[in-house]
Amino acid sequence: MSIVVRAVEGGCELDLRIVPGASRDAVMGEHDGALKLRISAPPVDGAANDRLVRFLSKKVLGVRRSAVSLRRGEHGRSKTVFVRADAVLVQAAVDRALQVPGFRS
Repeated sequence: MSIVVRAVEGGCELDLRIVPGASRDAVMGEHDGALKLRISAPPVDGAANDRLVRFLSKKVLGVRRSAVSLRRGEHGRSKTVFVRADAVLVQAAVDRALQVPGFRS
């Protein structure tokens, strides 16, 4: 199964599977069609979500932080993010990150 970036009005959506409280931020691969990420912040008071958006936007996708927002899964490990960017470019960035095992910040 591969990770699919879905084009939606105004941008695209991407499903994520998050492991909070890790020793460092990293792309770990694919999990049931979602991009699996380790996030160094603990899941307390939204810290993991904030760190997730920063890591995903700057290090993985190469877009502004304001271009990435949570659509679903604020309190769970399975999340969907909205990215205000072209789906083809986001798909290419995800594919590049997956080619580097343990891609880190």
